[in-house]
Amino acid sequence: MEELLKAPFIKEIARTCSNMYRLGWDERNAGNISLLLEDGVINEYLDAAKVIRVIDIKFDASPLLGKTFVVSGTGKYFKNVEYEPEVNLGILRISGDGSKADLLWGLSDGGGPTSELPAHLMSHIERLKVDPLNRVVTHCHATNLVAMTYVHSLDERTFTRTLWKMSIEAIVVFPDGVSVLPWMLCGTESIGRATAEKMRVSRLCVWAHHGIFGAGKTLDEAFGLIETVEKAATVYTTIMNSRFLSNISDEQLRILADTFNAPYRTDYLDPVIKAINV
Repeated sequence: MEELLKAPFIKEIARTCSNMYRLGWDERNAGNISLLLEDGVINEYLDAAKVIRVIDIKFDASPLLGKTFVVSGTGKYFKNVEYEPEVNLGILRISGDGSKADLLWGLSDGGGPTSELPAHLMSHIERLKVDPLNRVVTHCHATNLVAMTYVHSLDERTFTRTLWKMSIEAIVVFPDGVSVLPWMLCGTESIGRATAEKMRVSRLCVWAHHGIFGAGKTLDEAFGLIETVEKAATVYTTIMNSRFLSNISDEQLRILADTFNAPYRTDYLDPVIKAINV
C-alpha cells in the first residue's frame, strides 16, 4: 500500500488549509473542509476494513452510505494541518444506517470531526444531486465578505449584483450567484439544513456576520470561488463610501457571461428595454 501522508489528496487539502489560514480567512480554529474521495481510492493507502472507532454523526446521511470523506477536525487550526495532518484531519466512511461514521485514519489525538459536519454532509448530498462530480465543501471567514454583510442588503439578488459589478471576472466565475442566510446559530442541524437548501441553486452560501460556504468539483474550484467573491467584496468595502464615476452595466455583464458561456442567473440582471420605433 502507498504511504497515506504522500497521497495527493492529503497534500492538496493541507496546502489549501494553509493558504486559507495565511489569507486570514481561518483564524484560530475557524473554518472547516471536507473532500469526498473517489470510490476505492482509499484502498490504495490503508486497510479500509480496519475501523479505529465509530462516530455518531447525529443525522441521517444515508444518501452518502459507504462514501469516504477527508474532513478537518473540531477545534483544529488550519495552520497546523500541513505539519500534523494525522492529528488535524480524519478519514471517515458513512456507515450503519447513515447516522454513523467509521474513522479509518486520523484524528489521532482522540478528537472528533468538525462541528459543522452536518452542514458539510447535507451540502454534499444536495450538490451531488445537481452535479454528480461535486467533491468539496469548505467553510471560512473571508474577512471583507463578512464585513460586507454588515453594511449591505442581504437580499440575494442585490448582494450578487453588487459582487458581479465589483470585478469583471465575478459573473464568469460564479454565474449562479451567491445565496445568503441571515444570522443563525452555527454548529447546528438547522443551519446545516438551511445551507444545504441554498446549495441546490448555487455553489456559494454566505452566512451573514459569520462567513461563507463554497462547493466545487475540486479543492481549487471551491477555493477559487471564495477567493473571487472575497476579491469583489474587498473592492466593495474599499469604495463603498466613495462617489462612483463609472460602473459595470448590466449589458456589460451580459456580454461577459455570453462571451465565456457562463450560465448566469438572468433574473439577477435588469431586463433589456428595447426602443420602440415611432
